[in-house]
Amino acid sequence: MTITVGETLPDVKLVKATKDGPEAVQSADYFKGKRVALFSVPGAFTPTCSARHLPGFVDKAADLKAKGIDEIACTAVNDAFVMKAWGEANGSSDVTMLADGNGDLVKALGLTMDGTGFGMGVRGQRFAAVVNDGVVEQLHVEAPGDFKVSSAEYVLEHL
Repeated sequence: MTITVGETLPDVKLVKATKDGPEAVQSADYFKGKRVALFSVPGAFTPTCSARHLPGFVDKAADLKAKGIDEIACTAVNDAFVMKAWGEANGSSDVTMLADGNGDLVKALGLTMDGTGFGMGVRGQRFAAVVNDGVVEQLHVEAPGDFKVSSAEYVLEHL
């Protein structure tokens, strides 16, 4: 079952990609007491994710923060080393890279996708959410292959 607006995010272990290396973080702790724009991509370094999704949130970071977003976080079913490298190559310090290496978050959210046909295994669907003190305030899940409702621009329009 897919999480819905008004529900609390499940508490799972994620790994924050930092300049000093991987840092384990519980999602309940990470999202507590702040309003976070969270977006999920099927994979770091993949075409749409690198060319449009992450850059959109980098470009719109100041606008999101001006509308009450305290932090911007990107997650993918990749390890923390890949997320760190991707963040360094395409991101900024305005976007926290959260590795969901085992897919625990997307499984608990009910937002997995089957990428086995592309040699990617089980991944997270492309989505964006606004999470306020651990509670889903907005949830925008893309149809397979689309990039419309999870963009930074779309999230901004709905704040």
